[in-house]
Amino acid sequence: MAAPGISERTTLSYFTAAFVVTAIGLGLGLWLGFSSEHTTLGALKIFFIVSVLAVLEISLSFDNAIVNANKLKDMTPLWQRRFLTWGIIIAVFGMRIVFPLLIVVIAANVGPWTALVMAASQPERYAEIMHEAHLPIAAFGGTFLMMVGLSFFFDNEKDVHWVRWIEQKAANFSSVKGIEIAFVLVVMMIFSKIIGNDPALGPAASNTFFHAAIWGLLTFLMVEVLGGILDRSQEMLEGAARGGVGAFLYLEVLDASFSFDGVIGAFALSQNLFVIAIGLGIGAMYVRSMTIMLVEKGTLAEYRYLEHGAFWAILILSVIMYLQAIIHIPEVITGLGGAVLIGISLWSSIRWNRANPGAE
Repeated sequence: MAAPGISERTTLSYFTAAFVVTAIGLGLGLWLGFSSEHTTLGALKIFFIVSVLAVLEISLSFDNAIVNANKLKDMTPLWQRRFLTWGIIIAVFGMRIVFPLLIVVIAANVGPWTALVMAASQPERYAEIMHEAHLPIAAFGGTFLMMVGLSFFFDNEKDVHWVRWIEQKAANFSSVKGIEIAFVLVVMMIFSKIIGNDPALGPAASNTFFHAAIWGLLTFLMVEVLGGILDRSQEMLEGAARGGVGAFLYLEVLDASFSFDGVIGAFALSQNLFVIAIGLGIGAMYVRSMTIMLVEKGTLAEYRYLEHGAFWAILILSVIMYLQAIIHIPEVITGLGGAVLIGISLWSSIRWNRANPGAE
C-alpha cells in the first residue's frame, strides 16, 4: 500500500534521479581519466572503476535501504522529506568526501587543506593512511551495526520469525535487560584477545580495537537515548508523531556505519579520492531511490521476511568488519553475502504469500 497522499508511480520512475546522477558521474569519470592520463584508455579505465565502485556500493547497501525504509515508515512526512534530501547530501558529501579527509586529518595530524592536497597530489600516501586507520574503523562500525542487528531480534514484541529456531529464542530472552549489550561485550573481548595474541598485531592493536569498539557501543546507546529525548520533546512542542529528529539522527549514524566498509574498501580499486566519491555517490543515489520505493510501495509489509533478511545481513556485515581486523575479506564477498541473504528472504516471503493468499 502506498503511503497516504502519495500517488502511485512505476518502479522505474523511482530511479530517475539515480539514472541522471549515474550519467553525470560516469561523464565526470571519463573527464577525470582523460585529464589525468590524456589517453582514451585512461579515460575508459576511470570510467570502469567508477562503474565498479557504484555497483559495489549498491550491493553493500541493499540492507541499508531496507533498514532505512523500516525506520522511515514511522517518521512524519516532513522528516521523511528531510532525510531524503538532507540525508543524501550528508551521505554523499559527508561520508564519501569529508569522512576520508577527516581520517587523514586525525591520523596524520595535518590540517584539512593539507589532507585535501595530499588526496590530489599524493594519493598513494593518502590511501596508506586510510588503510592504517582501518582497525579502529572496523571495530567502531562493526560494534554499532552488531547492536543494530541484535536490537531487532531481541525484541519481545517481535512475533514474525524467519529463522525461527534462533529468532524465537532471541525474542524469548529479550526480557533479560541488556542482554544484547552483554553479548556484544563478550564478542568484543574475544576479538580483542585474538588480536592481542596475533604476533603481527599485538597488545597495542588489541587496545586500539577494544577502545574503538567501546565507542561504537556508546555511540549506539547515546543515539538511542538522545533520539528518544528529542522525539519526546518534539511530541510535546509540536504534537508530532514519534520518529522525527531522533529517528533522523539514528539513520544518519546508521548510514555512516554502513559506509565505513565501502569507503575503506574502495581504496583497493582506486587511490583517487574524487574517483571514489563519484563512484560511491552514484551508489548512494540508488540506495535513496530504493528506500523511497520501499516506503511508498509498502514493500516491507508485502514481503514479511525481507526485513529479517536485511537485519541478518547487518549482523553478518558486523562480524565481517570484526574479522577484517585480523584478515582481509574482499568487499565483493561482503556485498554478495548481504544480497544473497536478502534474496533468500524475498524468496521465502513469496513462498509464504503463495501458501497464505488470504493472510494480512
